[in-house]
Amino acid sequence: MKKLKIADGLSVLIKKKTKQPARSERLPVFEAEPGAGLDNDLVAERVRKGFANTAVEPPTKSVGKIVADNLLTYFNLVFFSLAACIIAVRSWNDLMFMIVVLANIAIGIIQELRSKKTLDKLNLLSVRKGIAVRGSKQIAVNIENMVRDDIVIFAAGNQIYADASVVEGEVTVNEALITGEADEIKKVPGAGLMSGSFVVSGMCRARLTAVGEESYAAKLTTEAKKSAKRKQSEMMRSLSKLVKWIGIVLFPFGAALVYKEIYILGRSVEEGVTSTVGALIGMIPEGLYLLTSVALVAGIMRLAQGKTLVRDMSCIETLARVDVLCVDKTGTITENKMIVEKISPLCEERYSKEDIAMIMSDYAAGMESDNETMDALKRYFTGEIYQRPEKVMPFSSVKKYSGISFHPDENYILGAPDVILGSRFSEYESEIERYSSEGCRVLLLALYDGDIYDEKLSFGLLPVSLVLLNNKVRPEASKTFEYFSRQGVAVKVISGDNALTVSEVASRAGIENAKKYIDARVLDTDMKIAKAAEVYTVFGRVTPEQKRKLITAMKKAGHTVAMTGDGVNDVLALKEADCSVAMASGSDVACGVSSIVLLNSDFSSMPVVVAEGRRIINNIERSASLFLVKNIFSFSLALVSLFFTLPYPVTPAQLSLVSMLTIGIPSLVLALEPNKNLVSGKFLKNVLYRALPGGFTDFFLVLCVLLFYLAFGMDFDEMATVCAVILGIVGILVIHITCVPYTKLRKLLIVCVCTAFLSGVLFLSDLFELSRLYFSGFLVLAVMALLAYPVMHVFRKGLDRLRDAVVERKGKQLNKYKQGDRQK
Repeated sequence: MKKLKIADGLSVLIKKKTKQPARSERLPVFEAEPGAGLDNDLVAERVRKGFANTAVEPPTKSVGKIVADNLLTYFNLVFFSLAACIIAVRSWNDLMFMIVVLANIAIGIIQELRSKKTLDKLNLLSVRKGIAVRGSKQIAVNIENMVRDDIVIFAAGNQIYADASVVEGEVTVNEALITGEADEIKKVPGAGLMSGSFVVSGMCRARLTAVGEESYAAKLTTEAKKSAKRKQSEMMRSLSKLVKWIGIVLFPFGAALVYKEIYILGRSVEEGVTSTVGALIGMIPEGLYLLTSVALVAGIMRLAQGKTLVRDMSCIETLARVDVLCVDKTGTITENKMIVEKISPLCEERYSKEDIAMIMSDYAAGMESDNETMDALKRYFTGEIYQRPEKVMPFSSVKKYSGISFHPDENYILGAPDVILGSRFSEYESEIERYSSEGCRVLLLALYDGDIYDEKLSFGLLPVSLVLLNNKVRPEASKTFEYFSRQGVAVKVISGDNALTVSEVASRAGIENAKKYIDARVLDTDMKIAKAAEVYTVFGRVTPEQKRKLITAMKKAGHTVAMTGDGVNDVLALKEADCSVAMASGSDVACGVSSIVLLNSDFSSMPVVVAEGRRIINNIERSASLFLVKNIFSFSLALVSLFFTLPYPVTPAQLSLVSMLTIGIPSLVLALEPNKNLVSGKFLKNVLYRALPGGFTDFFLVLCVLLFYLAFGMDFDEMATVCAVILGIVGILVIHITCVPYTKLRKLLIVCVCTAFLSGVLFLSDLFELSRLYFSGFLVLAVMALLAYPVMHVFRKGLDRLRDAVVERKGKQLNKYKQGDRQK
């Protein structure tokens, strides 16, 4: 049996689905030759005995989990209990509220199943594959179809998907995602590779030693899930708190209300129960979770149709609140494909252009194609190969160069000129910066007297040539960055390239303040990084660890930060960002750690993704206020009725009419509208600010009706009908205020709500327990209806003044603190 945790805190025991094959049988380790790998029979045996690299959890919920999550919630349990109370007293009309509850459950299940179907298809497009050696052939295999003892190939950019041992070749790996240590570690034959780490440079063949749930990363994930709670977004955290406190007070309120109705006011059991159920139903925001989940799921489906895979639902809200977007240069501002423009000799008396081309052809041939720069060099330098390397050091994003040794007296270094030259950079600065100002990536080829693996280039070196590369700015980049500028989102460019080069490219792409650039090598303390993060737009020569620290500094400064990237050097920053977006064409590990993956690898789709996030959260905020109007009214009136022993005036049937027409239908319609405004402020504060005037207006007017009832001996059923109609009128006024400015859809909505409510009152009065009104009842109704808008206006103005006073007070306190800091 397996215990599933349900969203609102309930648990349900369900049977496990079909089990993976048990590993009860011992399977001897088979050490296949690196060049041969396993044959089909050995692979089939390992799959049959449960030694496949099966994921610990599926990428989407199972059908059973979807049904359970929507059905077995705390509030559904409350609703079914209240329905049982109504059935017990045989007040059948008062069961109308269950129609809305069952509709909520059905809509939630159907919508999630549709989403599951769409996302499952999308996951097939984004399935991760690796290279395995089987039957002496290299073949692409889904990583879940890898088995223990498989010989696999890992190269730069690959995430290590199962524990392994290097059998041939060398790689440099980063284990920061699992150990927290950002150091790059060299792995040679015999060294172990931990699942969850990723390859920075090099290429190797490795034997898988532990797969699936036995791998290090899977065990770490399982242990983390036992002790750690899932991180919630600000909106979901607010909703959870709201639901928690409503759940806590429901039962004490219910017990007190039923005692008051039956034992103090002397009403019948049927009247006492129905009155109490009506009060409790009013306190429960029954459709709020449905509204939130439907809006989020609908947004995820829309993004999926645009080839955007959302892996974490909470990142939708984060995207809506983003005010800083960090991007890399290559693959985001520019196209992925890089081209070599030319070479510029620096020592022509010793090395001619032909000599340099020959050296570069040997250099490129001796290196693995583990990054776009090397691919460009291989495409350009295609001359005859004269010598093979004895030693190779792949490019390191930390060192900013690569190296190759053909024999002890001929070692070459290729990489960032300012890093390689060090104190001698000034000798070549004017020429290098001239090319950099043209937007070129400038590499320096130098002959080095020391060992290419030296920690520092402390021996003599001879600059041989500059190699100039370029990649075109994406045609759509300018429009994309213009959109973010209009939306108030600051764009920061964080790159490992020369700062001047990046600045020039960013200027061409239309990024604001692109001339504010800095070389990150001068940012040698966290304090300097924090200050630079607020001042500069372009950061050059940034190490992967510095990228992460820049993201951290921006978050500490109060920004909501999104990061886009596609390379291994972006991984730590992607992991640190509030919302991470990867290009599917990028490295495996970048896609693996990101919340959102652009399957079309098109950065120009980012405005659509951000706009979708804003549409969802803004509409949820706006629609959620409709629910809280009813909750504020019900809590306030229930509290007053307890203290002053007043009868609760609204029945469940009457409340069902009001809730369905002024809350349920309008909230779903408004939740799916376009809305591109920047999300700001706290979710719960925003919602309460919208809802309080309507809720207090309901409370004030219904209290006035109750006083009329007590003072002038008005019939109870007539009084209850007046209260129900008043609630409907105030609800329609709240919809009107929410719909301003009107669109065609909103006009149609308000007309339909008014027509449906009037029809319900006139033609379905028996169904909703609305009694006939006489002259006194009509008079009270007319007075209260005319007062509704002025009373709501007064409450709105009072709330505005209170908010302005609080903001002014906080502003004064902030200025006082700032003055104190200046004096210090």
